Parts: sequence; structure tokens; C-alpha cells
Amino acid sequence: MIARVDLNSDMGESFGAWRMGDDPEMLKIVSTANIACGFHGGDPLVMDRTLKLAKQHGVAVGAHPSLYDIWGFGRRPIQGEKPGDIEKMLIYQIGALAAMAAAAGHPITHVKVHGHLGYLVAFEPDVAAAVARAIKTVDPKLVFLTFPVTEADRAGDKAGLRVAREVYADRTYDDNGYLTPRQQPGSVVHDVAFAVERVRRMLDDGAITTVTGTKIKVPIDSISVHSDTPTAVEMSRSIRKLLMESGVAIAPFAPTPGDTRSGAVSPAPRRRSD
Repeated sequence: MIARVDLNSDMGESFGAWRMGDDPEMLKIVSTANIACGFHGGDPLVMDRTLKLAKQHGVAVGAHPSLYDIWGFGRRPIQGEKPGDIEKMLIYQIGALAAMAAAAGHPITHVKVHGHLGYLVAFEPDVAAAVARAIKTVDPKLVFLTFPVTEADRAGDKAGLRVAREVYADRTYDDNGYLTPRQQPGSVVHDVAFAVERVRRMLDDGAITTVTGTKIKVPIDSISVHSDTPTAVEMSRSIRKLLMESGVAIAPFAPTPGDTRSGAVSPAPRRRSD
């Protein structure tokens, strides 16, 4: 099993009177939070509240931008967006969260795209390159948190960004090494014990196991749990317990600048040549 790993979750996805997930409890468990920037969830008040709670708990924060799809929570298949337009959408969203984070005194460290945009950056080189350009434009020191062995992974490396690779505890994988479609039965894992065992195998093997039983070797810098499922808090807490009992250090892959607390500093995310 690896010596150190990050535990991340997507947060700040409430909007106005609409509430999504239990962010206060999740922020007691994870080491990194990816915060929605208003295009699929989130608003200025939610951003501010989430950033301040993350700072209080010593949790690293990053932008979680999306295609503009509040109605579909960023998960609807939207085709035809020009890569150049997507690039501007991301600059807008990352910049918004960076400003809110500066006001809260808790700078962002990374970017992780959301929903259908995550699918596009995995498979479409032009979109992946546009996302990498947007991140680099806002701040070339930001880490690109993404799926391993995908176009996004390659685009981040090519752009000279630091790239961190994540695996999901609560989603299944197809034989391309990507998440199975949400419409497919069993694509989202709700059983806590099953999810914990999957994480144990991933860390022991340094690989993901697909729905057909194929193992694909991948670098693992972070483990992700979605915050919008009923078992999210219990699952995250159980995974954290597994890691601690296995002697695995839990720390952000990109600690907040200036944070010198014990355990806050972790090795730099790997590049493909490492």
C-alpha cells in the first residue's frame, strides 16, 4: 500500500435555497475540497461559506468548474461547445473562486473539472488542451487534478502543469479506464463496505479494476468520494479509517501556500516521466 494519499470531495454545490450534500461533515474528514464555481452549483455565499469552513478545518481548496448547466447539475451531455469558449468559461470560474478564496484568506491550490466536462477532457484532446491553457492562464502554479491515463492527463503534462491523478471510491470503471456512464446500473457505488474494499485493492495493486475484472495500473495521488450521495459521509469516514489503520498518511496533494502545519506538506504530484 502507498505511504501517502489525499482524500478529496466535490463541495459547495448548493445554490440559493437548494442544498446539496453535507459539506460541514465532509470537511471534517477530507484533506482537499473541490468547490463549485457557479456554473453547475454554488453561488457567492456558498463559495464564501465553504472556503471559510475549509480553512477552519485545514482542508486544501480548489476550483471545480463546469459547463454552464445549472439545470442539469453539469452532468447533461452538452455537445458542440468550442474549445476556445470552454477555455474562457474556465478562466471565468477559476478566477471567481480565486477571488473569493483571496477574500477568505485561503488560496486555491488546484482545479478539477466537473460532470460532463470531465468526460470531454478525458477523450477530446482539443478540450483537454483548452482546460490546461485556462488553468495555466489563471495561475501556472495550480495543480490539474484529473483522471490518470487520459487526454486530460496528457494535456496537463504537455502544458507544463503539475498533474495529480485521482481514483474514485464510489464509481465503477470501464475498460478504457474511465467512469462508467451514470445511466448504467451499478455505476455509482452506495455500499460503504464495498467501496472501502475497492479502495484497499486500488492502493494495494496501484491499479483500478474495471467492471470486467481488468486491472489497469495507474498513479494514485488522491481518492475521491462524491458528496451528493446518501452514504457520502459514512463512506468518506470509513475510507479515512482504513487509511489511518493501514498507516497511510492523509495529506493534500497540493497544500495551501504558507501552511507549515505538521502533515500539511506532501510530495509534488508526479509527471508522466517520474
